[in-house]
Amino acid sequence: MAPTTSNPFAEITFKLKDRYKWLKTTTIFASLFCLSILLSCNSSTDPESPEEEVIDPVDDPVESVGAALNYRNHCGGCHGQNMSSFVEREWTYGNSSEEVVQSITNGYTDNGMPAYGATFSEQEIQELTDYILTEIEGKTLAMLEEENPDLSGLISSDDLSFRLETLTDEIPGVPWGLEQLPNGDILVTERGGRLFLVQNNGVLVEVTNLPDIVSEGQGGLLDVIIHPDFENNSLVYLSYSRANPNNGSQLATAVARGILSGNSLSQVEIIFTALPYVDSGAHFGSRLVFDNNGYLYVSVGDRGRRDTYPQALDNAIGKIHRIHDDGQIPTDNPFYNTSGAVNSIFTYGTRNPQGMSIHPETGAVWEGEHGPQGGDEINLLEAGDNNGWPVISYGINYDGTTFTDLTELDGMEQPVHYWTPSIAPCGMTFVSGDFYGNWRNDLFVGSLKFEYLHRLKMNGNEVVGHEELLDGIGRVRDAQMGRDGYLYLVVEGPGRLIRLVPEQ
Repeated sequence: MAPTTSNPFAEITFKLKDRYKWLKTTTIFASLFCLSILLSCNSSTDPESPEEEVIDPVDDPVESVGAALNYRNHCGGCHGQNMSSFVEREWTYGNSSEEVVQSITNGYTDNGMPAYGATFSEQEIQELTDYILTEIEGKTLAMLEEENPDLSGLISSDDLSFRLETLTDEIPGVPWGLEQLPNGDILVTERGGRLFLVQNNGVLVEVTNLPDIVSEGQGGLLDVIIHPDFENNSLVYLSYSRANPNNGSQLATAVARGILSGNSLSQVEIIFTALPYVDSGAHFGSRLVFDNNGYLYVSVGDRGRRDTYPQALDNAIGKIHRIHDDGQIPTDNPFYNTSGAVNSIFTYGTRNPQGMSIHPETGAVWEGEHGPQGGDEINLLEAGDNNGWPVISYGINYDGTTFTDLTELDGMEQPVHYWTPSIAPCGMTFVSGDFYGNWRNDLFVGSLKFEYLHRLKMNGNEVVGHEELLDGIGRVRDAQMGRDGYLYLVVEGPGRLIRLVPEQ
């Protein structure tokens, strides 16, 4: 299927709008916004044209301007545009100016931090370091939370008016996944290794007796889903990063299940581990979905080893897997009888898939994944597909260099949609049911980088339009349809569980 992209003028408008949102707090940044509007009036139709980034504020210091743009474009997707990940935290690699310069220059790729020594000059790295340390000085998380937009009252979209109900804003850490139980309570994972039950009255109860979870880099406790027959078997499934029993520095994406009784799991067993274990804290995936036939799909990232694992079938990394509810392997999997292949593989050639959803009418499995610098993708999965990573891609390296000149190749699938620039997509869901009118069967994707909910307007399997909702709400980690027919989100900064309620 041919890829769908926004038109160039929409891309320019999008980038300028985000630049304004991030830089509007000072006179410098207001000047930048005005100048950017002037730039958008030129005749260029290239959304990545050099003119887009030309900034000359005349009387203001160039250092802070360049550093702000570099932070927005290269750092904000992972660390938050408001720098929330730097505030009230322990800095793994140190927070002195010298240590931050070292981190930016050389990176820590095993934990998902790229090296920018080839991207920026020494002066630019020092200016970026000074900018970060200056901006966060004296700030607290409570202060950042006060800066959140006021999203109370009626909100209008292209096709629907709705309100937000915050069920709780007290989820600690980084919420990652959510799943509603038949009684209306909602399970929410916290990447640091805790599972919470948000009761109907908004009270948080921590669930105990989880498997041994290692929270490192991008790893930790990730997704949660319940068995299709939960009302009879009470089975809960968790995806998480698991340590190698023989080498604690090596990790793998794993899936465990257990029986939920009250606020505790019992009979916990590991049913899947994406081998091999890797000495890396990057790109675990990992989403879980059950299809209409009861098969469980597990998304696994490339673990930061793009040139080693995603295109080879002899490992479980950089793949989407299809298993039975007990971890057994379906005999009709596409590579079940392929010599040397991991027989749980359903599709391969995947980078960092942090979104999966089942289409409410066709039952097909859809997947969303982070690209590198550009090239975030939405894919419709079919058995045996090679989705191309890293042989074909619409993205480039974080340092601005290219790793492939190919965007298409025979035998490799094209995405249904891709984003350039990246939005850092996370959880995603199709809207189903009758509550949301013309939103029905549209795909909703959370953006970590730009902190909004992205609506892909669908006509069958084709993207026919776009809409950005809840601008500035926070880093949207997951979006899921509840069993009660409502759309739910979990966001960080602060950790909130939110329900979208249509205006009747």
